[in-house]
Amino acid sequence: MQKFAQATTLTANHRHSLALGLLGVLGFSLTLPATRLALQGLEPAFVGLGRALIAAVLAAIALWITRSPLPSGRQWLRLACTALGVVVGFPLLTAFAMETVPAVHGAVIVGLIPLTTALFAIQLAGERPNWLFWLTTLIGCAVILAFAFSSGAGALQSADIMLLIGVTVAGYGYAEGARLSKEIGAWQTISWALLVSVPVLLPPAVMTAPADIFAVEWVSLLGFAYVSIVSMYLAFIAWYQGLAMGGIAQIGQLQLLQPFLTLLSAALILGESVETSQLAAALIVLSCVAVGRRAA
Repeated sequence: MQKFAQATTLTANHRHSLALGLLGVLGFSLTLPATRLALQGLEPAFVGLGRALIAAVLAAIALWITRSPLPSGRQWLRLACTALGVVVGFPLLTAFAMETVPAVHGAVIVGLIPLTTALFAIQLAGERPNWLFWLTTLIGCAVILAFAFSSGAGALQSADIMLLIGVTVAGYGYAEGARLSKEIGAWQTISWALLVSVPVLLPPAVMTAPADIFAVEWVSLLGFAYVSIVSMYLAFIAWYQGLAMGGIAQIGQLQLLQPFLTLLSAALILGESVETSQLAAALIVLSCVAVGRRAA
């Protein structure tokens, strides 16, 4: 009876972590289309860095209301490293990349994040995914890289380089943030990471802010609001909690779904055309996720 209860609890935790991971991926999947909207009236540096300042205000309020204890010693350094990846690096690099490539293109490249997350999970958390997980993840990533080369006429574009660097630092930020979430909590981790970043973010964000915010089109402001509130804060709370509960590598593989969801949202929100090659790549990646989840 006790073994049955333990098995039931494990199954419930797995489902909970899966639901949280999917919720986070859903929130992240609209990031590139929303960034494209924001760039219609705002500078890339402001979109990439300013959104974290808005999220930092929400984080400060949440930490103050709950009287959350301060992180200890080495946790501050780990929070700074996490912030470098997910608060500064990835948002800034994707914002500049979205100036020159469509969201549907960037969506496929960003699908490499599960691989970088899994690699950092091995290094930082000592996780050891099984061989089928690695096979499906590598197939999905190979499809993504092949797509990037074919789209760039046999060479990587500068936007691809920025996106590839972005997915690398994001993978580190996800893995380290998930480790911290087990120690201080999911929403506390992203909240403190945001606050640690404020001194670095504030000067460039102020310098690139629009002279008259009321002159910016509402569509651009709407996109900026989404990446600030959802992409930079709410989605991270669900994502970090899912990673901490279900395993960094296993739950992280769910982000292979993100290209497919972003392709759909880019077509619906921006009216971008989805080419057959893009759809085929996304469907292969989707199949890799399905097989990988069954192997978990």
